[in-house]
Amino acid sequence: MAKTGMYVGLDIGTTSVKVVVAEYVDSQMNIIGVGNAKSEGINRGIIVDIDKTVQAIQRAVRQAEEKAGIQIRSVSVGVPANLLDVENCQGMIAVNSESKEITDEDVRNVASAALVRSTPPERQIIAILPQEFTVDGFEGIKDPRGMIGVRLEMFGVVYTGPKTIIHNIRKCVEKSGLIVNELVITPLALTESILSDGEKDFGTIVIDIGGGQTTTSAMHDKQLKFTHVNQEGGEFVTKDISTVLNTSFNNAEALKINYGDAYPERTSASEEFPVDVIGKSEPVKIDERYLSEIIEARMEQIFIKSKEVLNEIDGLELPGGVILTGGAASLPGVVDLAQEVFETNVKLYVPNHMGLRNPVFTNVISIVDYSANLSEVYQLAKSAITGEKTSHHQPVAVQQETNYEQQYEAPEETYEEVEEEKASGSITTRVKDFFSNIFE
Repeated sequence: MAKTGMYVGLDIGTTSVKVVVAEYVDSQMNIIGVGNAKSEGINRGIIVDIDKTVQAIQRAVRQAEEKAGIQIRSVSVGVPANLLDVENCQGMIAVNSESKEITDEDVRNVASAALVRSTPPERQIIAILPQEFTVDGFEGIKDPRGMIGVRLEMFGVVYTGPKTIIHNIRKCVEKSGLIVNELVITPLALTESILSDGEKDFGTIVIDIGGGQTTTSAMHDKQLKFTHVNQEGGEFVTKDISTVLNTSFNNAEALKINYGDAYPERTSASEEFPVDVIGKSEPVKIDERYLSEIIEARMEQIFIKSKEVLNEIDGLELPGGVILTGGAASLPGVVDLAQEVFETNVKLYVPNHMGLRNPVFTNVISIVDYSANLSEVYQLAKSAITGEKTSHHQPVAVQQETNYEQQYEAPEETYEEVEEEKASGSITTRVKDFFSNIFE
């Protein structure tokens, strides 16, 4: 159940940085502030320039603060699925207390036991999600605190990612003058927030088409089982238009937004519009069908790559079908094209919040909603990673007049300089052996 309080989500995307301030009253989300700034320093979803990314975060945060009338102190920030690994984990301990009543400390200890594993030096544990506990052989317990027992077991899922990506995200947020309240795996937040209970249980595919990359996720048995990142997104459609029509990137983006359609059968070859072509003194007439064919070629390639990895795990056999979201998914004709490629039921998810009814805001809204609904048991398990003893979720915004100059002044060198590992040369798909059987 969502808590009462204020929460802030931060989505660092390739094309834009988005901030949402949400207030929860009796489990009802009310969005009171939004910030949206053009991204700089981000390439294909990965931070490549810390200073430029910090500036983009500050611009987006400032917009959200002005609209919400608060000063933002800390945020829940999304982590992309690049090279994300999903593994099952299990831990067992003897209950410590003399009364044998299970306490917060026991939950922390059993989570620590589940995390006893060999993690490569270039990787870091992002999150551990307890699925169920067993007390003296009694299974299916969601929260064992207060129960009597001698032996406590925990079964869960642990997510690990590249240390370089996580460090850079933290560094950018901290240099922006903010505290990282929660690291949220973006596809996990998406699947948890936008899917119904039936879709989570029986299985559904979620495809998030962003500006610089496309993330394909599979949810089954109420767990995120699989993620795959394709380094192509909406920006590649714009680049294709720019290259083929020999026009500037900005003109190509305007053509995509104003006249674009991903399904040529819906367009007309007689409808024409002017295009400013480099090297030409007069605009050149281009028909709607020709532009649509350019868009279709790239979008079809994106969908085919997702289909190939989904076929490896029999993902398209899941009864929930495919749900599209993300900024590029809002292009007309995308759902029709996806239906043709995947040969299954395809839907477009659009947030229903006033003023944010665009798939481009799905990620940041999901980050807020997911972090607000995290349970106390999750917080206790999380403390096994962070070493913190607190289990409650602190509010993320304080109502007061904002002093931007003071707030965004870069702190003195108090950060520990962490040696940054070199990122892998290319992003590759990691499909664990057990993924081939997860849907059986």
